[in-house]
Amino acid sequence: MAVLKGVYLKCDFHPDHMLNEIKESILVACRQYVDQRIVNARQAIASANEAAIGDGKSSAGDKFETTREMMQQEIARNQQLWMDALRMEQVLAALDARSHKGTAKLGSLVATNHGTFFLAISIGQLIVGDANYWVVSTASPIGQQLVGREAGQEFTFNGVTYAIGHVT
Repeated sequence: MAVLKGVYLKCDFHPDHMLNEIKESILVACRQYVDQRIVNARQAIASANEAAIGDGKSSAGDKFETTREMMQQEIARNQQLWMDALRMEQVLAALDARSHKGTAKLGSLVATNHGTFFLAISIGQLIVGDANYWVVSTASPIGQQLVGREAGQEFTFNGVTYAIGHVT
C-alpha cells in the first residue's frame, strides 16, 4: 500500500470548529463503513442458511453432508465478520472525537508529513470530501506508533520517518 504525501493541518488554517467538522465527517464515514459491514455479514449468513436448507431438499448422502458442512463454515466465517463489525461499532460509540490538544489517542486526528491519520478502527484509506485520511486502529502497528505522540515529534515506521505537525 502506498503512503500518501500529506499536508499538515495547521491551527491557523483550520480553527478547532473546522477540525471538529472534519473529524465528525470522518466519523460519519466510519459509521457508514461499519453499518455496511454489518448488513453484508447478515445477508451472507441468511444466504448461506437458505443455501443449506435448499440443498438439503435436493441432495442425498455424502454430497448433502459436504454441502451442509461448507455452509456451516460459511455461516461461522460471516458470524465472525459480523462480530468484528459489532466490536468496531462499539469502539466508534465510545470514541470522543472532540478536538483536543496534546498527545494522540483514540479519536485523534494526527497530521504528518506522510498523511493524516484518524485513530479509530482499521479501515485504511478513506476519502472525505476532497481529502485523503488514513483511518487506523490504535492497535495497528502505525496506530501504536502514533498513540502518545504530540506535535513536533518524529518516529520511524517501515524505514520512513514521520514528522507530526498537528494533533487534534
